[in-house]
Amino acid sequence: MPEIRDCPGPDPHPRGPSRFTVPHGAVDAHAHVIGLPPEHPFVPARSYTPPAATPEAYLAMLDATGMTYGVLVQVSVHGTDNRLMVETLRANRVRLRGIAVIPPGLPERDLAALQEAGVVGLRLNVLYGGGIGFEALETYGALAREMGWHLQFLVDARHLPPLAPRFARLPVPFVVDHMGHMPTRAGVGDAGFRTLVALVRDGAWVKLSGAYRLTGEDLPYRDTIPFARALHDAAPERCVWGSDWPHVAQWQPMPNPGDLLDLLTDWVPDEAARHRVLVDNPARLYGFPGA
Repeated sequence: MPEIRDCPGPDPHPRGPSRFTVPHGAVDAHAHVIGLPPEHPFVPARSYTPPAATPEAYLAMLDATGMTYGVLVQVSVHGTDNRLMVETLRANRVRLRGIAVIPPGLPERDLAALQEAGVVGLRLNVLYGGGIGFEALETYGALAREMGWHLQFLVDARHLPPLAPRFARLPVPFVVDHMGHMPTRAGVGDAGFRTLVALVRDGAWVKLSGAYRLTGEDLPYRDTIPFARALHDAAPERCVWGSDWPHVAQWQPMPNPGDLLDLLTDWVPDEAARHRVLVDNPARLYGFPGA
């Protein structure tokens, strides 16, 4: 059985970018809150053990970086126990939305409670223990359509070619996390990344996030620029940005959210296009005011 490694917490002093001003209405489209056992148990089949990432610390990060809104994604170490995320959503109904991880066959009353709290999508995750895989992709697609939700996928883009036909037949929008979560050393010519670009061009959404998970370099992760630009060029109206706070399963030097925001000036140099990535696109996808 693989070792479950402890991972460090985020930079305790989050800051905004130095290279541009975050516009009002900006959305951090990817972050997590994490509780600790015994109140919030970790799944045994996890890939890492994180420290707590409290709702208060998350909201303070949003404030420090100038983000108006945020999207919480159910973290893999809590499996399908969405309680902490849902409690956080209910306490911040205007400011936050959520992406849940649920088991098959969840009762209608539980689905309705998630929707009432502010859940707008479901995540399928094949990269970290505690996630839900693609075995029941079509079942989740049908459920998401019924609930008015979208699907979100954490998958290595190198594994996309055989999955792409199934994704293309989904009856709901879908979002691919972290620019496909593949190492930059594979190159933009990799068949999986080309498949991701084609999916985005044909209607998928993508998160311009997780640069430190892809890179083979130190900040400013310049090897990620061609990947982000290729995805943005494919569909500038379906790209969103996320901090990926608190940067779990990360053992390299911990990035500051301000540094990750500054990457956007290299990925999306045009100010109006950057505004769409930070404000207009996520408002439409997640249902924030102004959409």
